[in-house]
Amino acid sequence: MLRFLILSGYFELMMYLQVSGKLDQYINVHYRYLAILSMILSALLALVQLYLWVKNGKTEEETHEHDHDHDHGLSKPYQRGIAYVLLALPVIVGTLFPTVSLDTTIVEAKGFNFPVSKESVGDPEMQTQYLKPDTSIYFNKSDYLDQMSELKEKYGDKQTIEITDENYLEVMELIYNYPSEFIGKKISYEGFVYQTPNDSNADVFLFRFGIIHCVADSGVFGLLTHMPEGVTVKNDEWYKIEGTIQSDYYQPFKREIPSVVVTNAEKVAAPKNQYVYRSF
Repeated sequence: MLRFLILSGYFELMMYLQVSGKLDQYINVHYRYLAILSMILSALLALVQLYLWVKNGKTEEETHEHDHDHDHGLSKPYQRGIAYVLLALPVIVGTLFPTVSLDTTIVEAKGFNFPVSKESVGDPEMQTQYLKPDTSIYFNKSDYLDQMSELKEKYGDKQTIEITDENYLEVMELIYNYPSEFIGKKISYEGFVYQTPNDSNADVFLFRFGIIHCVADSGVFGLLTHMPEGVTVKNDEWYKIEGTIQSDYYQPFKREIPSVVVTNAEKVAAPKNQYVYRSF
């Protein structure tokens, strides 16, 4: 019975995440089929465990009907209580804990670094990436360079690049890896405003939250922008911008980074799903 409850609880949790749309905040949507597959397998295994439990229960009742002292598993109340709490915990966490709001407070809380920052939460496997999506950690050097070469051929001849939800992370990775090859090109994309907390002249970045594989390698990715004169922006506002890529020396990072000289900035509504995902 315990195995049945565990498997059915997992099935119910995954079903809830699917229906509510919260699963997209934990894994890359391109891997959603794996979650669906695991959900189906857990349901089938739960039914198998239920069948075995009913079958074994009848057998034990026929064999030990006169043995009242026989201990059938979790017979004590406190044991059953502990088991039920443990089984319910994943469902409680998955359903009742609030979803983290996606805004500039996350950027400020985690700090703002380039290009990769180890989280200070005691988990050596957790990495939060900033500005530049870095997929090189998932490939050997030659395979990674081959992949980047293919992407350069895809966008190299284009003088105007439209960045969408589907190609956002791959284009940003190319721009940061090969900035000189993109200087002078025109781009357009949407994102939320993040202004660095400077007292004098705040720098304006336009970001998107992105997931490469799962939430463990998620981050905020985007470019430094130079808004047109007369355009006043605030943190967490969403804009669609058009402009030209250039390179700037960014003092806080003590290095050159790509930026966008914005020629047109249009305020837009935040998308329903604020994450973008890496395609492979």
